[in-house]
Parts: sequence; C-alpha cells; structure tokens
Amino acid sequence: METTLQFQRNSTVWHVESRIAPYLDIFKGHLIQHGYAAGTVGTYLACITHFARWLSRSGLDIDRIDEAVVHRFLNVHLPNCHCAKPVCRVRTDSRAALGHLLAVLRVNAAIAEPPLGMLPVDVELRCFEEHMGNVRGLAPKTCSHYLCTVGRFLIEQFGDQPVVIATINPEDIRRFVASQGVLCSKPTSIGATISALRVYLRFRASCGDHVHHLAGVTNYPANWQLASLPKALNRAEVDKLLGTLGQEGPSARRDDAIVRCALDLGLRSSEVAKLGLDDIDWHAGTITLRKTKSRREDVLPLPADTGRAITDYLKLERPQTTNRAVFVRHIAPRDQPIGPDLVRKAIRQAYARAGLPYT
Repeated sequence: METTLQFQRNSTVWHVESRIAPYLDIFKGHLIQHGYAAGTVGTYLACITHFARWLSRSGLDIDRIDEAVVHRFLNVHLPNCHCAKPVCRVRTDSRAALGHLLAVLRVNAAIAEPPLGMLPVDVELRCFEEHMGNVRGLAPKTCSHYLCTVGRFLIEQFGDQPVVIATINPEDIRRFVASQGVLCSKPTSIGATISALRVYLRFRASCGDHVHHLAGVTNYPANWQLASLPKALNRAEVDKLLGTLGQEGPSARRDDAIVRCALDLGLRSSEVAKLGLDDIDWHAGTITLRKTKSRREDVLPLPADTGRAITDYLKLERPQTTNRAVFVRHIAPRDQPIGPDLVRKAIRQAYARAGLPYT
C-alpha cells in the first residue's frame, strides 16, 4: 500500500519531466470514462511513469512510440529492470496501461497509425481476409483465427519472398500441421488448424490455383464422437439447475437471465452475448436473433420466466449505460457488452452450484 502511494506521489513529478506530460490528463480521463476504479487508474499511471522514464533514458521522442517500442519495454527492459524504486514492474498491468496509452496518443494524432504490412505474405493475407468476409461471410473472430494460422504457415513457407502456391507440396502441409499439433492440449484441437488451411486452399482454388493434391492432406484427426456423446439434462437435473437461480450477489440477476436464455431458448453463448434491447418485442412476446451462426434472423417466442429474469436484471441490476446490448459489463471497461466467455462462466458456475458436471 505504501509503495502504491509513493507511486502516486512521485508520478506527477516524473510525468512533468517526460514527453508524455501533455497527454497525462487525457490518459486519466480516458480511463475514468471507461469506468476504471481509482486504484487501477493509479496503477496504470505508475506503469506509464516507468515507461516515460525509460523513454527519456533511451533518448526516444514521443513520435517514436509504437508497438515495437512497447515490445522492447515489456520484453527487454522489464525482465532486466534495475530502475530505482519505486517502479511498477508488473508485466500484465504495464501491457494493459501501454495499450491504452497507444490508443490515446493515436486519437490525439501524437503518433502515427500502425503501418499496414507490405510483404507479399501481408498482401496475400489481406486478400484472404476480404474473401472470408465478403464471399464466405465468416464471423470476425473466425476470420481472425484463420488469418493467424494461415499467416504462420505462409511465413514459415515463404518468409519475405513472393507467395507461390505451386511450390507448396503435401509434405509442407503435413510438417506444419505436426508442428502445430505439439502446441495443442488435445489431439482434436488440431482440427482448428485443419479448418483454417482448408478454407485457405478453397480460396486459392477459387483464384484458379491447382490445390486438389493439397486438400487431400488436410484431413481432420480421428474423433470418435459417440465415445463421449454429451448427455442432455433430464428433468430432475433441470430442476436442480433452476434451483440455483435467485442467489444474492453483485451480478446474480445477470447470471440468472443468462442461464434462462441458454436453458429456455437454447441460445449459443455468442447469441446471448449479442442480444440487444431492440431485439426484444415485449408486446408480442418474441425475441429476434440477428447475429446467428447461420447469418439469418430467427424470431423465437419469449417464455414468461425468461422475460421476467431479463426484466429483473434490466430494472434492478443493469448499470446506467448508453450501450444497447442487453447484458453489459459491470466492471471496467464499462459501457461495453459482455463476451461469450462470461456467458459460459455464468453457466458453469450455475452447474457447479447445482452439483452437476458441466456439459
């Protein structure tokens, strides 16, 4: 506690002497606007202080700040830091604080936007990204995953040289898949890598490349689905799960409404996270799914118990926000919708309270 207070006492002096000083108040306002607690703001300021001191000692001006400089600070300076105390050396806090700093500096035109890659692989990946979004209609998160996987493969294959699909042979595919399989916790996890490569090869086939001999190599690993077939909840288990609702807690009503949406409507976690206030027709008693996996709109009846759980959350627990999402974050950064991971967490916790194995 004493160290934190010392951070805050000295941070103003250090920042005034740094090149980041003109943006200090803007940085603090940015964090406060996004709902960060005073303690977190103080910690992030301490991280920026450390970064500012390192910039000065390294002779770097503010216009030189970019992801590469932040990478040097986090991965080269922090592990070997011998700066005089007090300094904040927590990597996770420093990374988060510097991410906010880059955003603030770019909004205020203090530093340049990140340059687009111009290597042949970068050009190829941009074309692939446009194909996935405009032709295949894949979700942004899926596109991001596929780009990372295909990018690793192309860089390993071509480096900074032109991308020549005709030079890829089946053994190259096998070697890459094997190398990625070592990083997977389960054998079946390699299926995500296979999916990315298959989508990329279909893209190249649509461009006129002969890749049929490569597509045959990208087979999914054996996964005996019937050996571990997920079991549906029986009536007694459903009653147990429902019995866990109505608990007291800071986000209890939100969790209850989430469980109800999954249990009563059978919604995916991403569909629950993306529900909007405008998607619910209270008079007609319906709910519209606008961002489904199949990219179509589905209208479902809204059961009374589900509607009641959502209403309780909206009236009694949902924080004031301009965001039109039904379920929003209760901690910083506020004014943002929740993500699918939080939906899954809420359901797992309900299963645990009911003494049921998560399915």
